[in-house]
Amino acid sequence: MQSKFLRKISTALICGFIFIFGSGFTSEEFSIDHFDAYEKEFETEEMDVCFNVSAKTYMPYQAVTNVNSKQYKHIHEKMTIDETTGFLYDEDGFIGAALASNFGEIGSRFYFTLDTGIVLPIVKVDAKSDSATNGCAAHNGHIIEFVIDAKIAGEYFGVGPSGLASYGNFNNDERFEGVIVKIEKVLDTKVEKDVTYMYKSDFETYSENEINDDLDLFGGY
Repeated sequence: MQSKFLRKISTALICGFIFIFGSGFTSEEFSIDHFDAYEKEFETEEMDVCFNVSAKTYMPYQAVTNVNSKQYKHIHEKMTIDETTGFLYDEDGFIGAALASNFGEIGSRFYFTLDTGIVLPIVKVDAKSDSATNGCAAHNGHIIEFVIDAKIAGEYFGVGPSGLASYGNFNNDERFEGVIVKIEKVLDTKVEKDVTYMYKSDFETYSENEINDDLDLFGGY
């Protein structure tokens, strides 16, 4: 009885647990609806918040016309246009934006946390000129300038009196609403996630009289 029970337990332990590892981001998963519950996937280094600001403007990606520039190549080789919202996103779901020189090279990525709890994953796909910024924020009061397909975005968000999607400021949309309170530079290393175990439901079950509560299990055999 004991050896039979041990064999069953061994089979369950060996065969019954399956390692489930999280799969990577896919384009089908891209959505702007859940930034309030966003889970950071990469390790980071925190940066100074140069300017607590809520405004989030935009520019059309077609405005980047120099085919030899890093901006143009990054947009056309590494970004995808979301056919619903007009936002551009990369292979990990980071949204394309123009940022000032303090945010490094084209392709640098960041997490912007807002006072509403929203986390915006941003990749720098265009560089704002130093003459228009203080190195971090634009003189007209914004840090993030989304790079989008303006036609698609206009159809999705609506067009305001100024002729700009969402009145030219995506802070007017509750999914992007909030003041920037934290900025983190995203590193290449992914955060280690706990392994998830799934117990197979087709294992043999045992009645109470088949299980000996006093059974001692000894190793070393």
